[in-house]
Amino acid sequence: MTYLTIPISAKDLAQARRQIARAVDGGAEMLELRTDYLTGLMVERVRELLAAVRAAAAGASVPVIVTCRDKAEGGAKDYRETLRMEVLAAAVAAGADFIDCEYANFRRADNERRIRTALSASSKARLILSAHDFSGPFPDARRLCQDIRKACPEAVPKLVYKANHINDCFEAFDLLHGAGGDCIVLCMGEAGLISRILAKKLGGLVTFASIDAQAATAPGQVTAEQLKGLYRHDRIDEKTELFGVIADPVAHSLSPAIHNACFGEQGMNKLYLPLLVQGGQREFDSFMDNVLARGWLDFRGFSVTIPHKRSALDYVRAKGGYVEPLAEKIGAANTIIANSDGTLAAYNTDYAGALDAVTAGMGIGRADFEAMPVAVVGAGGVSRAIVAGLTDAGAKVRIYNRTVEKAERLAAEFECEFAPLDDLRNLDAKLVINCTSIGMHPKVEATPVPKQSLKADMAVFDTVYNPAETLLLKHAAAKHAKTIDGISMFVNQAMAQFRLFTGTDGSAKLMRQVVLGFLISHR
Repeated sequence: MTYLTIPISAKDLAQARRQIARAVDGGAEMLELRTDYLTGLMVERVRELLAAVRAAAAGASVPVIVTCRDKAEGGAKDYRETLRMEVLAAAVAAGADFIDCEYANFRRADNERRIRTALSASSKARLILSAHDFSGPFPDARRLCQDIRKACPEAVPKLVYKANHINDCFEAFDLLHGAGGDCIVLCMGEAGLISRILAKKLGGLVTFASIDAQAATAPGQVTAEQLKGLYRHDRIDEKTELFGVIADPVAHSLSPAIHNACFGEQGMNKLYLPLLVQGGQREFDSFMDNVLARGWLDFRGFSVTIPHKRSALDYVRAKGGYVEPLAEKIGAANTIIANSDGTLAAYNTDYAGALDAVTAGMGIGRADFEAMPVAVVGAGGVSRAIVAGLTDAGAKVRIYNRTVEKAERLAAEFECEFAPLDDLRNLDAKLVINCTSIGMHPKVEATPVPKQSLKADMAVFDTVYNPAETLLLKHAAAKHAKTIDGISMFVNQAMAQFRLFTGTDGSAKLMRQVVLGFLISHR
């Protein structure tokens, strides 16, 4: 079993009691009493803290780790070493299930003798020997783990290090995969987030999550609410299939929320992760190679977004995988499928998501795009996918962009027209599509198209989805034009990805509810 462990980082006993009660109510499967956070630490406090746990648990079994962390390895206060050892010994005597001592300190003869003597008097308490590196991976994590086991075979090794890149996480995964459950290996920082989520799949003894963001005791520690809700911790097991969005940045992505909501609704043993892959083609290739070399991770599909869509296409092509013809034409892929036989496939669902949003919003079919005059504002990646889809459907596209040369290059590729932004004053189109970030939160008072250019017989589609109703769409509605919001495209492309991931349809209604709920809560 992997215990969802919530640290108690209180400054005094009264605050500790409140945190313990919240943690137990929030579904903690284990508690870590971080006594190094207490002001004026005394040995007597340990018994009081353990009594508070028993009172809050109300008869239920909630195991407890007692830690008095050395300042050199992330401790909150610089308490003297003798006091820290006294606290750990007192915790054993008071009924703690685990005590956590730094391996570097345990190696000192006096400390080892004190800890072993305390443990010998207990029938249940176990020792966790920990090592931390806040700068990056250990020089040889496997060797360090072996050294800890050699020093105290009955102890639980705990290795925690900062992941400077997501590729640093794979050594942690390898250690957990071969440890047989009696080990703790976690990566700190945003790049290491997935190690905290996947600890349960890989059989780690514990993973840590905070009561709230303010109570986190390590960089990158998510809240228990996020771990249990967004990342479906209670449903994860060794057979859980993995998916994720590869991006930089990735923290803002709503893809984990919408895909995990649909997995949950359909009772699927699948999990969708945020995958922060920094760098360019080399780093992307390294990440994918690491994933595919470890079949036991069960990664089956990826959404791909900025800045990796071209890298995704090139990677699948280099591996001899299938590339969807229109994705090849666009020159970018936003979806990779990793088949169980080791083969890969690349797709682009952006254009389909956009065209489906437009056809639904205008009440037309794909065939109705033939010869339709369409104005596309912007010449970036989103524009490229949409222009490719529209020209493939026969639309008459004109691209407007601030940098005219960029619009000219894109227009030349897809045999359409181009113009400077100033020409939007004389706009003549049946459909207007904003593919820029103009009007996106927080700069919501901006619009890419002059209000006077909009007409009642137009349909106006804004790919921006935060806010759901941009200033452009407000102006269009005021002119009685049809409006299509960016949420529709986002949901449609995600629906297409979900179909590729699972072979079944997700719930567009649920996805839209999740997105709107997020936007409302973050106003």
